[in-house]
Amino acid sequence: MTDLSGRSIAIIGGTGKLGSALARRWARSGLHVLIGSRTAEAAVTAATTTGFGAEGCDNASAAARGDIVVLTVPFAAQDATLDQIAPHVAGKLVIDTTVPLVPPKVMRAQMPPEGSAAMRTQRRLGPDVIVASGFHSVAAHKLALDARVECDVLAFSDDMAARATVVALAGRAGLRGIQAGPLANSVAAEAMTSVLIFLNRTYRIDGAGLRITGTLIEPDA
Repeated sequence: MTDLSGRSIAIIGGTGKLGSALARRWARSGLHVLIGSRTAEAAVTAATTTGFGAEGCDNASAAARGDIVVLTVPFAAQDATLDQIAPHVAGKLVIDTTVPLVPPKVMRAQMPPEGSAAMRTQRRLGPDVIVASGFHSVAAHKLALDARVECDVLAFSDDMAARATVVALAGRAGLRGIQAGPLANSVAAEAMTSVLIFLNRTYRIDGAGLRITGTLIEPDA
């Protein structure tokens, strides 16, 4: 299991639904959480609500201070946010949770030219940044509650250690993380989110998620 002790987790867009839910779960688990937002004031307010030692600052400052950077912004804000944090993430792990939802047809998979939002992030940040992706199909409103969430987190990256870090962060959030291959495979989870939205609306499900069946044997380090 990847050791996260002593490492700061910067959540970019941490005042949104997914970011704030992850912030609370990670801070409650004992991790040092930096909540980033477009304005420091909004981030400080969110950190006060989160508690458990979380700190708030603007996105650029959070990216600069964090050892691990987690991007939790809507697809429409992805490019601008990446440009904002790019000067501060060289040599770091950036975990992208972005799903390329394009309103109003959010129940239809609409992938960007790069193939996936994660691949878009890698191209924009360049080879000096290790990019992983995950947390695509977890309902934010369920994460915001203290109850157990029966949903797996699929972790993607070309770097196996980065995938293991996503798995460890999922565990600290009370979820089961599973390594799911290279960053290119992120397209499957990102597209599946549109399918889950369709299922939620069609069958009136309160936050459908993914669960991998079978017995898992941990991969070799």
